[in-house]
Amino acid sequence: MNGPVLLVIAHGSRDARHARTVHALVERVRSQRPGLRVETGFLDFNVPSVQGVLESLAAEGVRDVVALPLLLTRAFHAKADIPAVLRQAPARLRIRQAEVLGPSPLLLAALERRLYEAGLSPADKSSTGVVLASAGSSDPEAIAVIADIAREWWHTGWCAVRPAFASASLPRTEDAVRELRALGCARVAVAPYVLAPGFLPDRIARGAAGADVLAEVLGPAPEVARLLLRRHDAACRPTLQVLGA
Repeated sequence: MNGPVLLVIAHGSRDARHARTVHALVERVRSQRPGLRVETGFLDFNVPSVQGVLESLAAEGVRDVVALPLLLTRAFHAKADIPAVLRQAPARLRIRQAEVLGPSPLLLAALERRLYEAGLSPADKSSTGVVLASAGSSDPEAIAVIADIAREWWHTGWCAVRPAFASASLPRTEDAVRELRALGCARVAVAPYVLAPGFLPDRIARGAAGADVLAEVLGPAPEVARLLLRRHDAACRPTLQVLGA
C-alpha cells in the first residue's frame, strides 16, 4: 500500500459498545478504500493506545501517518490531548493531524439516515421537531458549532431543531423535548450527535423518554466513513503542517 497510514484516534470508553462501534466504522472505511491502510488507537480505556500504534508503525519502517481525531467538534481533546500525544511519537514518523469531522453536510445526511431508520420519513420533516443532542463541552467554540448546525439543519425543512447537551452545557435533552412540544410540533425526535455508545449517549437516551422517536448514534454510517476519507485526503495535501521530522 502506498501513501500515509491513516490512524483513527478515538477517545475510548469503559463501555464495550464504544470500541465495537469504532472498529465497525473503521472497517467501513477500509471497505470504501481497500488500498488504504487504516489503524485505530485510543486515548484512554481501550487498547491499542495511540502511542502504542505509533511505536509499532515506526518499528515497521512506516514514515508517514495521517492522525485523524474521531471527534465531532474542536474541543479540548482536539486542541490539547491529541497534539500532546502526537508530539511524543517516534521521531522518524512524519505525522499530519487531520481536521475533526464536524461540521459537515455528510454528518447531517447521517443524522437524517438514523432518523429515517428509526421510523420517520421525509414527509414527516415539516411536522417534526428535532433535538440535536450532543455530548456537550465546556469549550464555547464547540457549543457555538452545535448551535450553528441546529440552525442549518432547521433550514432543510424540519418543523424546528433545538440543540441539547448531555454534559457541561444547557439545555439538557429533556428540556429541548419539552420546548419542542410547547412549540406545537406534531412529533418530537431526538437525534444523538455522537459517534458511539457510552455514558453520555445513554444520558441522551434517558432524556429522550418524552420524545416520539429516538435515533441511533451515528456509528458506522456510510456518510461518516466517507467523511473520514475526505478528512484524510485533505490532510494529505502538501499545504498542511507536518509534525515531527
